[in-house]
Amino acid sequence: MIDPRVRTLDFETYRQVIRDFTDDELIPREHEMVAAGAVPPDLVRRMSELGLFGITLPTSVGGLGWTVEQQVLLTFEFTRSSAVYRSRFSTSIGLAAQILLEYGTDAQRERYLPAMAAGECVMAFALTEEYAGSDASAVRTTATRTRGGYVIDGEKRYITNGGWADVLVVFARTEDGGVSSFLVDRDTPGVQTRLPELMNGHAEGPVAEVSLRGVRVDADRLIGGVEGLGMTHAMRGINQARTHVAATAVGQATRLLTEAVRHAGEREQFGQPLAEFGAVQAMLGRSYAELEAGRSMILDCAREFDAGTPPRHRISAAKLYCTEMASVVADRAVQVLGGAGIVGEHPVPRMWRDVRALRIYEGASQIHERNLARALPTLLSTTQPARVG
Repeated sequence: MIDPRVRTLDFETYRQVIRDFTDDELIPREHEMVAAGAVPPDLVRRMSELGLFGITLPTSVGGLGWTVEQQVLLTFEFTRSSAVYRSRFSTSIGLAAQILLEYGTDAQRERYLPAMAAGECVMAFALTEEYAGSDASAVRTTATRTRGGYVIDGEKRYITNGGWADVLVVFARTEDGGVSSFLVDRDTPGVQTRLPELMNGHAEGPVAEVSLRGVRVDADRLIGGVEGLGMTHAMRGINQARTHVAATAVGQATRLLTEAVRHAGEREQFGQPLAEFGAVQAMLGRSYAELEAGRSMILDCAREFDAGTPPRHRISAAKLYCTEMASVVADRAVQVLGGAGIVGEHPVPRMWRDVRALRIYEGASQIHERNLARALPTLLSTTQPARVG
């Protein structure tokens, strides 16, 4: 439940609250989270009380009603801590929530969105399958019509929050050959979830495999009440999620660079701090320039998002650049730390592993490169400077 006092705050005051929450609670408890192998429940409650599950949900459904640009600015703050934290509420502000907002029926919105904003209902976005990763349209899970509803059969994998979500947004192929989206309670008979034995990064927030065998759902669980629009639904959520992932990369890179600068100032070699060596200065200076470029890119995309139609190709470019940038900054940070970047409990090597996944989430870098290259004739023709005279 969101603390009523949070609803009275203007944006800059709220942003400072989230900044303080990150500095005073999230970052100091990262080692505790790692030791426990999960986000501490009291921190999840704090996220709920502070409204992080309802950042961009409208006030009419119990959210805070911030814009996409404001969501990005907030993401810069809370993702200076472990990226695992934000995964607990990311599907509530992006993938699942935006689909319901734009395409859900009135009954579906009324049933789920207020609970999602309050952090009382966590949703997972169940699209990815063995043969439907980058090629999301290759979904093989089926939804067969029956009297009054559907029977869903299939296997999903790499599902964020899949192990503890209350509701799954399941994408399945219906009899017309198209892909449709359904709301499936995780405790429905026939739904089973499994967590992986090993995660290379994000270990405290593992993705899940989801098995659906003879899962019966009523017809009112078809999102929007119309078959065949699943991929349209998916892309609406994915465009906002890509914006969030790009902003996450910026937040992670900010923390990584901060840690590297701190170490370089404290660690001495050959009678002087590492920060005085030209080679180290080059790595740190270039990292800052690249970080600021990414920050500007995604903020510009967010402003255009708020102004009307999501700029999908520019969002794709920002997601590609920011996630690649974060990995480069992470690698430099490990290099600056030297042995401390490999051995021990310093946060940099953990974050180095975590940011690597961002280049795969919401479309691998190579998919974005391909899609942008294919769109270049159109993109370049619409961005040429106006002629003078």
